[in-house]
Amino acid sequence: MNGTSTVLIVVGLFLLGGVISFVKQGMSKGLVTLLSIGAAMCLLAGILRLEVWN
Repeated sequence: MNGTSTVLIVVGLFLLGGVISFVKQGMSKGLVTLLSIGAAMCLLAGILRLEVWN
């Protein structure tokens, strides 16, 4: 595991926590959708950059 994949996974988890918080607060669906897409992309990029796949 290198530094870039670790940072991407941590940022993705942070954004996922923001999604959960925004849903509980009742924020707009567009903002929650945008944030969840960003979280999913960060997590996916971090997982794909792991050196386990090589």
